[in-house]
Amino acid sequence: MNLTSALPKVGISLVAIVLAVAGYRYVSTTTTPAAVPELKEAVPSGLIRFAPNAPQLSSLKIATVTEVPLPVSDALNGRITYDENVTTRVSSPILGRVTALHAEIGDVVKRGTVLADIDSPDLATAEADWRKAQADELRKKLAQQRAKTLLEGEVLARKDYESAQADFQQANAETRRTIARMKNLNAAGTEDGRFSLKAQFAGTVVDRQINPGLEVRPDLPNPLFVITDFSRLWVIVDVPERSATELHAGQSVSIDTDAWPDERFVATIERIGLALDPVTRRIQVRCTVRNPDRKLKPEMFARVAFLADGDGKKAIPVPNTSLFIDGIYSYVFVEKQPGDFEKRRVNVRLRGRETSYVDTGLNANLNANLNTSRNSGLNSGERVVTEGAFLLNAEGAADVK
Repeated sequence: MNLTSALPKVGISLVAIVLAVAGYRYVSTTTTPAAVPELKEAVPSGLIRFAPNAPQLSSLKIATVTEVPLPVSDALNGRITYDENVTTRVSSPILGRVTALHAEIGDVVKRGTVLADIDSPDLATAEADWRKAQADELRKKLAQQRAKTLLEGEVLARKDYESAQADFQQANAETRRTIARMKNLNAAGTEDGRFSLKAQFAGTVVDRQINPGLEVRPDLPNPLFVITDFSRLWVIVDVPERSATELHAGQSVSIDTDAWPDERFVATIERIGLALDPVTRRIQVRCTVRNPDRKLKPEMFARVAFLADGDGKKAIPVPNTSLFIDGIYSYVFVEKQPGDFEKRRVNVRLRGRETSYVDTGLNANLNANLNTSRNSGLNSGERVVTEGAFLLNAEGAADVK
């Protein structure tokens, strides 16, 4: 075979192979489908959405709000105390020494229940005087009766009869004095100077300043027992003079405490002071609260809100940390579902130092002339951001940009 004749055939074959490979690559490139860009879910206006594991969620605190009657003023600090109308402080009316105790703190006692036994020489002396007076009265009564019989028989002079009668009257007066002394000591019928200290009213023993062997006397600075009815308590509030004019006896009061943050207690104004404290420029208001479950304790601190009378106004209390101003309006963030927060415009009815009251969704349009009710006001049971509202507002502004 001639070499020169075979070369053109080899070149033609190489060219064909190159063209075939190039054609395959062209077809593969043109037939591969183009990548489709991922579509981002659209978020409605006024709604901020975070992923379940977003770090911003750890900076937020959320609480459920509840509708309450609208107060007439900002909540004031008050103090819970015993109702003195159903409280008794028991002290010993005599000098003596405690021999036995029959009541402890927390015991429920009835009227006349023996609280302690006291051995008292003074009581023994009073008993001796009483019995001596009774014996002397009896002796002089018999002498007066004999003198009367002799006078009627004209055996005795009238002046002797009158003297016997006067002696009997003096003895009777002395007997009445000793009886009164024994009743004052509440010790009638006792013997050998053993005195029983008794409860004067029914209630619960809330304090005890007495121990076995303690020497007691009437002039002790502190009572030995304090007994009160725990179902009734007082709430004492010092009200600024600017708010005192809106209060009156019988007005409803709402009370909340740190011990029961999710529960509000209802009280009633009982008395309003007649004069201002010259130092604090405040007037003392006394409220009565029922305490059947004994949840409230004396000396607790409470926040007291005086409610408007019978007008049916309702509002929702929110912490001031929930509120922020955007433009000329106030807003809060409401959790629609985990990770989704709606910016909600609200109308503040009453602004306080720590808590403010905003309109409910039903009253927002009426009180603030809002044009839409979908994004205005709050409803009882909704969950509101109490801490981190400014962070959410900044996130929303960044998304808009």
